[in-house]
Amino acid sequence: MNKRKIINDPVYDGFLSVDDPVILSVIEHPFFQRQRRIKQLGLTYLVYPGAMHTRFSHMLGALNLMGRALETLKLKGVEISDEECRGAKLAILLHDIGHGPFSHTSEHAIVDVHHETLTLLMMERMRAEAESGEWRVESGADAAQALDTCVAIFKNEYPKHFLHQLVSSQLDMDRLDYLGRDSFFTGVSEGIVGTDRIISMLNVHNDELVVDEKGIYSVEKFIISRRLMYWQVYMHKTVIAADNVLLNILHRAREIGATSRSSALWPFMERFLTEKDFCGDPSLLDCFAELDDDDVMVAVKGWQHSDDEVLRTLCSQLVNRHLPAIRISNVPFEGVENDYFHGTGELHNRSYDFNDQEIKVLYKDGRCVDISEASDQLDRHFLEKQVTKYFNYYPKI
Repeated sequence: MNKRKIINDPVYDGFLSVDDPVILSVIEHPFFQRQRRIKQLGLTYLVYPGAMHTRFSHMLGALNLMGRALETLKLKGVEISDEECRGAKLAILLHDIGHGPFSHTSEHAIVDVHHETLTLLMMERMRAEAESGEWRVESGADAAQALDTCVAIFKNEYPKHFLHQLVSSQLDMDRLDYLGRDSFFTGVSEGIVGTDRIISMLNVHNDELVVDEKGIYSVEKFIISRRLMYWQVYMHKTVIAADNVLLNILHRAREIGATSRSSALWPFMERFLTEKDFCGDPSLLDCFAELDDDDVMVAVKGWQHSDDEVLRTLCSQLVNRHLPAIRISNVPFEGVENDYFHGTGELHNRSYDFNDQEIKVLYKDGRCVDISEASDQLDRHFLEKQVTKYFNYYPKI
Protein backbone atom coordinates (compact mmCIF):
# COMPACT_ATOMS: atom_id res chain seq x y z
CA MET A 1 0.00 0.00 0.00
CA ASN A 2 1.38 3.41 -0.97
CA LYS A 3 2.30 5.75 1.82
CA ARG A 4 1.28 9.38 1.57
CA LYS A 5 2.61 12.30 3.58
CA ILE A 6 0.70 15.52 4.16
CA ILE A 7 2.86 18.43 5.30
CA ASN A 8 1.62 21.78 6.55
CA ASP A 9 3.29 24.75 4.86
CA PRO A 10 2.22 28.28 5.87
CA VAL A 11 3.81 29.83 2.78
CA TYR A 12 1.32 28.15 0.47
CA ASP A 13 -1.68 28.47 2.80
CA GLY A 14 -2.28 24.76 3.01
CA PHE A 15 -0.74 21.35 2.63
CA LEU A 16 2.03 19.79 0.59
CA SER A 17 1.34 16.21 -0.44
CA VAL A 18 4.01 13.61 -1.22
CA ASP A 19 3.01 10.10 -2.28
CA ASP A 20 5.95 8.87 -4.38
CA PRO A 21 7.66 6.06 -2.37
CA VAL A 22 11.12 6.89 -3.72
CA ILE A 23 10.78 10.59 -2.90
CA LEU A 24 9.48 9.73 0.57
CA SER A 25 12.50 7.49 1.12
CA VAL A 26 14.85 10.28 0.02
CA ILE A 27 13.20 12.67 2.47
CA GLU A 28 13.79 10.14 5.25
CA HIS A 29 17.50 9.74 4.38
CA PRO A 30 19.90 11.17 7.03
CA PHE A 31 21.48 13.47 4.43
CA PHE A 32 18.10 15.10 3.88
CA GLN A 33 16.98 15.09 7.50
CA ARG A 34 20.11 17.11 8.29
CA GLN A 35 18.50 20.01 6.44
CA ARG A 36 16.10 20.45 9.38
CA ARG A 37 19.10 21.68 11.36
CA ILE A 38 20.39 24.23 8.84
CA LYS A 39 18.78 27.67 8.63
CA GLN A 40 17.85 28.84 5.18
CA LEU A 41 19.08 32.38 5.84
CA GLY A 42 22.03 31.74 8.10
CA LEU A 43 22.45 34.53 10.66
CA THR A 44 19.70 36.70 9.19
CA TYR A 45 17.56 35.96 12.27
CA LEU A 46 19.82 38.42 14.14
CA VAL A 47 18.10 41.14 12.06
CA TYR A 48 14.74 39.56 11.25
CA PRO A 49 13.77 37.40 14.28
CA GLY A 50 11.26 35.38 12.25
CA ALA A 51 13.88 34.15 9.79
CA MET A 52 14.29 30.80 11.54
CA HIS A 53 13.05 28.63 8.68
CA THR A 54 15.24 25.80 7.44
CA ARG A 55 16.68 24.36 4.26
CA PHE A 56 14.33 21.42 4.88
CA SER A 57 11.19 23.54 4.50
CA HIS A 58 12.60 25.36 1.46
CA MET A 59 13.47 22.12 -0.31
CA LEU A 60 10.00 20.71 0.29
CA GLY A 61 8.51 23.98 -0.97
CA ALA A 62 10.62 23.81 -4.12
CA LEU A 63 9.48 20.20 -4.61
CA ASN A 64 5.88 21.36 -4.42
CA LEU A 65 6.47 24.04 -7.07
CA MET A 66 8.28 21.56 -9.30
CA GLY A 67 5.28 19.22 -9.21
CA ARG A 68 2.96 22.05 -10.17
CA ALA A 69 5.25 23.23 -12.97
CA LEU A 70 5.54 19.75 -14.46
CA GLU A 71 1.75 19.33 -14.42
CA THR A 72 1.35 22.72 -16.13
CA LEU A 73 3.76 21.76 -18.89
CA LYS A 74 2.13 18.37 -19.45
CA LEU A 75 -1.29 20.02 -19.74
CA LYS A 76 0.20 22.21 -22.49
CA GLY A 77 1.27 19.13 -24.42
CA VAL A 78 4.91 18.90 -23.36
CA GLU A 79 6.00 15.26 -23.26
CA ILE A 80 7.39 14.38 -19.84
CA SER A 81 7.48 10.77 -18.69
CA ASP A 82 6.83 9.59 -15.14
CA GLU A 83 10.52 8.73 -14.82
CA GLU A 84 11.49 12.25 -15.90
CA CYS A 85 9.00 13.78 -13.48
CA ARG A 86 10.50 11.76 -10.63
CA GLY A 87 14.06 12.68 -11.66
CA ALA A 88 13.24 16.40 -11.89
CA LYS A 89 11.48 16.33 -8.52
CA LEU A 90 14.48 14.64 -6.92
CA ALA A 91 16.85 17.14 -8.53
CA ILE A 92 15.01 20.12 -7.03
CA LEU A 93 14.47 18.31 -3.73
CA LEU A 94 18.21 17.66 -3.37
CA HIS A 95 19.55 20.80 -5.05
CA ASP A 96 20.74 22.35 -1.75
CA ILE A 97 21.70 19.20 0.15
CA GLY A 98 25.41 20.07 0.05
CA HIS A 99 25.11 23.28 2.06
CA GLY A 100 27.07 23.47 5.29
CA PRO A 101 26.12 25.11 8.59
CA PHE A 102 24.40 28.48 8.21
CA SER A 103 24.07 27.90 4.46
CA HIS A 104 26.14 30.29 2.33
CA THR A 105 27.78 32.00 5.33
CA SER A 106 30.26 29.23 6.07
CA GLU A 107 30.87 28.10 2.49
CA HIS A 108 34.62 27.60 1.92
CA ALA A 109 35.31 28.47 5.58
CA ILE A 110 34.57 24.99 6.94
CA VAL A 111 35.14 22.98 3.76
CA ASP A 112 36.95 24.46 0.78
CA VAL A 113 34.56 22.87 -1.70
CA HIS A 114 31.60 24.50 -3.47
CA HIS A 115 28.22 23.39 -2.12
CA GLU A 116 27.13 22.14 -5.56
CA THR A 117 30.11 19.78 -5.65
CA LEU A 118 29.10 18.47 -2.23
CA THR A 119 25.51 18.14 -3.44
CA LEU A 120 26.64 15.91 -6.31
CA LEU A 121 28.80 13.81 -3.98
CA MET A 122 25.81 13.27 -1.70
CA MET A 123 23.49 12.42 -4.60
CA GLU A 124 25.99 9.89 -5.90
CA ARG A 125 26.47 8.38 -2.45
CA MET A 126 22.71 7.95 -2.05
CA ARG A 127 22.52 6.31 -5.46
CA ALA A 128 25.29 3.84 -4.55
CA GLU A 129 23.60 3.05 -1.23
CA ALA A 130 20.27 2.39 -2.99
CA GLU A 131 21.89 0.08 -5.51
CA SER A 132 23.91 -1.86 -2.92
CA GLY A 133 21.04 -2.18 -0.47
CA GLU A 134 22.94 -0.30 2.25
CA TRP A 135 20.14 2.26 2.27
CA ARG A 136 16.81 0.58 2.95
CA VAL A 137 14.62 2.16 0.34
CA GLU A 138 11.29 0.64 -0.72
CA SER A 139 12.62 -0.17 -4.19
CA GLY A 140 16.39 0.10 -4.43
CA ALA A 141 16.48 -0.43 -8.20
CA ASP A 142 13.84 2.26 -8.80
CA ALA A 143 15.62 4.66 -6.45
CA ALA A 144 19.01 4.08 -8.11
CA GLN A 145 17.52 4.68 -11.57
CA ALA A 146 15.67 7.79 -10.36
CA LEU A 147 18.85 9.19 -8.83
CA ASP A 148 20.69 8.54 -12.11
CA THR A 149 18.09 10.70 -13.87
CA CYS A 150 18.25 13.23 -11.03
CA VAL A 151 22.02 13.62 -11.34
CA ALA A 152 21.84 13.94 -15.14
CA ILE A 153 19.20 16.68 -14.87
CA PHE A 154 21.12 18.47 -12.10
CA LYS A 155 24.35 18.43 -14.15
CA ASN A 156 22.50 19.54 -17.32
CA GLU A 157 23.45 16.31 -19.06
CA TYR A 158 19.90 15.05 -19.61
CA PRO A 159 18.61 15.32 -23.21
CA LYS A 160 15.65 17.52 -22.21
CA HIS A 161 17.37 20.77 -21.29
CA PHE A 162 14.21 22.46 -19.97
CA LEU A 163 14.13 20.01 -17.04
CA HIS A 164 17.49 21.38 -15.87
CA GLN A 165 16.16 24.93 -16.27
CA LEU A 166 13.34 24.13 -13.86
CA VAL A 167 16.04 23.25 -11.32
CA SER A 168 18.67 25.88 -12.13
CA SER A 169 18.08 28.97 -14.24
CA GLN A 170 17.05 32.58 -13.76
CA LEU A 171 13.42 31.49 -13.31
CA ASP A 172 13.70 28.15 -11.53
CA MET A 173 11.65 26.57 -8.76
CA ASP A 174 14.44 27.20 -6.26
CA ARG A 175 14.25 30.98 -6.69
CA LEU A 176 10.49 31.06 -6.81
CA ASP A 177 10.25 29.28 -3.48
CA TYR A 178 12.99 31.07 -1.60
CA LEU A 179 11.78 34.54 -2.57
CA GLY A 180 8.27 33.88 -1.29
CA ARG A 181 9.45 31.88 1.73
CA ASP A 182 12.12 34.36 2.80
CA SER A 183 9.65 37.21 2.36
CA PHE A 184 7.08 35.39 4.50
CA PHE A 185 9.44 34.65 7.40
CA THR A 186 11.29 37.99 7.40
CA GLY A 187 8.15 40.06 6.94
CA VAL A 188 9.76 41.92 4.01
CA SER A 189 6.87 42.26 1.57
CA GLU A 190 9.08 43.20 -1.39
CA GLY A 191 9.77 39.51 -1.95
CA ILE A 192 6.17 38.59 -2.65
CA VAL A 193 5.83 37.44 -6.25
CA GLY A 194 3.02 35.97 -8.32
CA THR A 195 4.25 32.38 -8.04
CA ASP A 196 0.96 30.81 -9.16
CA ARG A 197 0.74 33.13 -12.14
CA ILE A 198 4.34 32.51 -13.22
CA ILE A 199 3.99 28.73 -13.00
CA SER A 200 0.73 28.80 -14.96
CA MET A 201 2.51 30.78 -17.71
CA LEU A 202 5.46 28.37 -18.11
CA ASN A 203 5.90 26.62 -21.44
CA VAL A 204 8.56 24.90 -23.54
CA HIS A 205 9.79 26.08 -26.94
CA ASN A 206 12.62 24.35 -28.81
CA ASP A 207 13.59 22.49 -25.62
CA GLU A 208 13.89 25.80 -23.72
CA LEU A 209 11.81 26.82 -20.73
CA VAL A 210 9.86 29.95 -21.67
CA VAL A 211 7.05 32.13 -20.35
CA ASP A 212 3.87 32.76 -22.31
CA GLU A 213 3.47 36.42 -23.23
CA LYS A 214 0.64 36.93 -20.70
CA GLY A 215 3.21 36.32 -17.94
CA ILE A 216 5.48 39.27 -18.82
CA TYR A 217 4.36 41.51 -15.96
CA SER A 218 4.68 38.72 -13.40
CA VAL A 219 8.25 38.06 -14.53
CA GLU A 220 9.03 41.80 -14.31
CA LYS A 221 7.80 41.79 -10.72
CA PHE A 222 9.87 38.68 -9.98
CA ILE A 223 13.09 40.27 -11.27
CA ILE A 224 12.56 43.51 -9.35
CA SER A 225 11.57 41.66 -6.17
CA ARG A 226 14.72 39.59 -6.27
CA ARG A 227 16.86 42.72 -6.58
CA LEU A 228 15.12 44.38 -3.63
CA MET A 229 15.35 41.27 -1.45
CA TYR A 230 19.10 41.20 -1.95
CA TRP A 231 19.52 44.70 -0.57
CA GLN A 232 16.94 44.41 2.19
CA VAL A 233 17.57 40.85 3.39
CA TYR A 234 20.43 38.86 1.87
CA MET A 235 22.91 41.77 1.94
CA HIS A 236 21.49 43.73 4.86
CA LYS A 237 24.47 45.48 6.44
CA THR A 238 23.96 43.95 9.90
CA VAL A 239 23.74 40.48 8.38
CA ILE A 240 27.04 41.18 6.58
CA ALA A 241 28.60 42.22 9.89
CA ALA A 242 27.39 39.05 11.63
CA ASP A 243 28.57 36.85 8.76
CA ASN A 244 32.06 38.31 8.99
CA VAL A 245 32.22 37.75 12.73
CA LEU A 246 31.35 34.07 12.22
CA LEU A 247 33.89 33.71 9.40
CA ASN A 248 36.58 35.31 11.55
CA ILE A 249 35.74 32.93 14.39
CA LEU A 250 36.25 29.93 12.13
CA HIS A 251 39.45 31.34 10.66
CA ARG A 252 40.84 32.10 14.12
CA ALA A 253 39.94 28.66 15.45
CA ARG A 254 41.81 27.11 12.52
CA GLU A 255 44.76 29.52 12.86
CA ILE A 256 45.41 28.59 16.47
CA GLY A 257 45.03 24.94 15.58
CA ALA A 258 42.06 24.66 17.89
CA THR A 259 44.53 24.51 20.79
CA SER A 260 41.61 25.70 22.87
CA ARG A 261 39.82 22.45 22.02
CA SER A 262 36.70 22.64 24.08
CA SER A 263 34.63 19.71 25.26
CA ALA A 264 31.88 21.50 23.36
CA LEU A 265 33.48 20.39 20.07
CA TRP A 266 32.29 17.23 18.40
CA PRO A 267 35.04 15.14 16.78
CA PHE A 268 33.74 15.77 13.25
CA MET A 269 33.98 19.53 13.70
CA GLU A 270 37.47 19.27 15.14
CA ARG A 271 38.47 17.46 11.98
CA PHE A 272 37.35 20.33 9.76
CA LEU A 273 39.39 22.79 11.79
CA THR A 274 42.49 21.02 10.52
CA GLU A 275 41.30 19.62 7.16
CA LYS A 276 39.49 21.83 4.65
CA ASP A 277 39.46 19.74 1.50
CA PHE A 278 38.24 16.25 0.83
CA CYS A 279 41.51 14.90 -0.62
CA GLY A 280 39.64 11.94 -2.06
CA ASP A 281 38.79 10.66 1.43
CA PRO A 282 35.15 9.43 1.36
CA SER A 283 34.97 9.44 5.15
CA LEU A 284 35.10 13.24 5.06
CA LEU A 285 31.70 13.28 3.33
CA ASP A 286 30.19 11.37 6.24
CA CYS A 287 31.94 13.75 8.62
CA PHE A 288 30.55 16.77 6.76
CA ALA A 289 27.06 15.25 6.77
CA GLU A 290 27.13 15.38 10.58
CA LEU A 291 27.73 19.13 10.68
CA ASP A 292 24.88 21.58 11.20
CA ASP A 293 24.14 24.99 12.75
CA ASP A 294 23.89 23.55 16.26
CA ASP A 295 27.43 22.16 16.16
CA VAL A 296 28.89 25.52 15.19
CA MET A 297 26.95 27.45 17.83
CA VAL A 298 27.83 24.95 20.57
CA ALA A 299 31.48 25.39 19.62
CA VAL A 300 31.13 29.19 19.53
CA LYS A 301 29.54 29.22 22.98
CA GLY A 302 32.32 27.00 24.30
CA TRP A 303 35.00 29.20 22.77
CA GLN A 304 33.72 32.18 24.77
CA HIS A 305 35.91 30.70 27.51
CA SER A 306 38.96 30.13 25.32
CA ASP A 307 42.43 31.13 26.48
CA ASP A 308 42.83 32.95 23.19
CA GLU A 309 41.61 36.52 23.61
CA VAL A 310 40.78 37.06 19.94
CA LEU A 311 38.66 33.91 19.69
CA ARG A 312 37.04 34.57 23.05
CA THR A 313 36.07 38.13 22.11
CA LEU A 314 34.71 37.25 18.68
CA CYS A 315 32.57 34.43 20.08
CA SER A 316 31.16 36.66 22.81
CA GLN A 317 30.25 39.24 20.15
CA LEU A 318 28.28 36.72 18.12
CA VAL A 319 26.53 34.98 21.03
CA ASN A 320 25.45 38.27 22.60
CA ARG A 321 24.85 40.10 19.30
CA HIS A 322 27.44 42.77 20.08
CA LEU A 323 28.22 43.11 16.40
CA PRO A 324 30.70 45.53 14.83
CA ALA A 325 29.62 48.78 13.30
CA ILE A 326 29.49 48.74 9.52
CA ARG A 327 29.53 51.37 6.80
CA ILE A 328 28.34 50.96 3.23
CA SER A 329 29.76 53.11 0.43
CA ASN A 330 29.57 53.43 -3.33
CA VAL A 331 33.37 53.77 -3.49
CA PRO A 332 36.09 51.49 -2.04
CA PHE A 333 37.45 52.15 1.45
CA GLU A 334 41.14 52.96 1.48
CA GLY A 335 43.72 52.94 4.23
CA VAL A 336 41.60 50.92 6.66
CA GLU A 337 42.76 48.11 8.91
CA ASN A 338 42.14 44.48 8.08
CA ASP A 339 42.35 42.09 11.00
CA TYR A 340 39.97 39.97 13.03
CA PHE A 341 38.01 43.04 14.19
CA HIS A 342 38.24 45.27 11.13
CA GLY A 343 37.64 44.47 7.52
CA THR A 344 36.40 45.49 4.11
CA GLY A 345 34.61 43.77 1.29
CA GLU A 346 32.36 44.13 -1.73
CA LEU A 347 28.67 43.51 -2.34
CA HIS A 348 27.40 42.77 -5.84
CA ASN A 349 23.77 42.87 -6.92
CA ARG A 350 22.62 42.20 -10.47
CA SER A 351 18.98 41.67 -11.41
CA TYR A 352 19.69 39.59 -14.46
CA ASP A 353 22.63 37.82 -16.07
CA PHE A 354 22.76 37.75 -19.87
CA ASN A 355 25.56 35.17 -19.66
CA ASP A 356 23.22 32.80 -17.83
CA GLN A 357 20.17 31.05 -19.24
CA GLU A 358 17.99 33.97 -20.27
CA ILE A 359 14.28 34.24 -19.50
CA LYS A 360 12.49 33.91 -22.84
CA VAL A 361 8.97 35.12 -23.63
CA LEU A 362 6.89 33.14 -26.14
CA TYR A 363 4.34 35.05 -28.23
CA LYS A 364 1.23 33.56 -29.80
CA ASP A 365 2.70 34.07 -33.27
CA GLY A 366 5.64 31.82 -32.37
CA ARG A 367 8.23 34.55 -31.76
CA CYS A 368 10.48 33.90 -28.74
CA VAL A 369 12.47 36.83 -27.36
CA ASP A 370 14.42 37.71 -24.24
CA ILE A 371 12.52 39.43 -21.42
CA SER A 372 14.62 42.57 -22.04
CA GLU A 373 13.02 42.87 -25.49
CA ALA A 374 9.53 41.85 -24.43
CA SER A 375 9.32 44.14 -21.41
CA ASP A 376 8.47 47.81 -21.72
CA GLN A 377 9.95 48.50 -18.27
CA LEU A 378 13.08 46.34 -17.97
CA ASP A 379 15.40 47.29 -20.80
CA ARG A 380 18.80 45.70 -21.34
CA HIS A 381 20.68 48.57 -19.70
CA PHE A 382 18.71 48.18 -16.46
CA LEU A 383 18.92 44.41 -16.42
CA GLU A 384 22.64 44.03 -17.10
CA LYS A 385 23.73 46.75 -14.69
CA GLN A 386 25.59 45.30 -11.73
CA VAL A 387 25.49 47.47 -8.64
CA THR A 388 28.65 47.20 -6.54
CA LYS A 389 28.84 48.56 -3.02
CA TYR A 390 31.66 48.40 -0.50
CA PHE A 391 31.55 47.76 3.22
CA ASN A 392 33.87 48.44 6.14
CA TYR A 393 33.22 46.92 9.56
CA TYR A 394 34.98 47.96 12.77
CA PRO A 395 34.44 47.81 16.56
CA LYS A 396 31.76 50.03 18.01
CA ILE A 397 33.12 52.71 20.31
